[in-house]
Amino acid sequence: ISICRDLPNIEVITFSVNGISDLEPLHQCQNLSELYLRKNNITSLDELFYLKALPRLRVLWLAENPCCGPDPHRYRMTVLRNLPSLQKLDNQAVTEEELSQALVDGVEIKAPPAHGSVENGWSESTASSAAGSATEPDSELLSCSLETNKTQEELDMKPVPRDKYSSFCLQETDCSYKKRNNVLGAILLLMKELDAEGLEIIQQTVARRLQAFQKKELQEE
Repeated sequence: ISICRDLPNIEVITFSVNGISDLEPLHQCQNLSELYLRKNNITSLDELFYLKALPRLRVLWLAENPCCGPDPHRYRMTVLRNLPSLQKLDNQAVTEEELSQALVDGVEIKAPPAHGSVENGWSESTASSAAGSATEPDSELLSCSLETNKTQEELDMKPVPRDKYSSFCLQETDCSYKKRNNVLGAILLLMKELDAEGLEIIQQTVARRLQAFQKKELQEE
């Protein structure tokens, strides 16, 4: 597809079933609005790096490529996180909820594809990107880890040790309001995926949490 380097004004490209593995020639097609790449040989989602610079891209069909991997949700979230201007992906309309969820579940691609090994459609650079986003910053990771462990213990209806409350509260003071809003938004989105039984568990957990806070306030008074 190297011919695309000489077609900066092209608006629609259909390259389905062509054995394509490299999207670098497309990065100069600034007017491209629709791109059809179904059933090619694109092995890594890092190839999306070349599409991030296309401001008018609204339709992308990437299904049935090795880069889609074994996890359809992770694949779609990663594509939408890196190409949030898409209106349709793989012949399926993109929703505002998906774009919000992509900020949580998708992997941000910050570099062009590396010539490393590819396993299950995810290259080493994509995997390391996911690992990097999970380790920075350390203080936020620690507070989120404590929160997750505590919530799991509550759902199992086990008492939470007092030292874990103290550690969590110490880390909680370092979290910004922006992060809290992001977490709240993610929780509200995920709640839509729960059935009645799941929502009842959430309701019981929230009720216990509120009772604990109220009891603590009364003790402090």
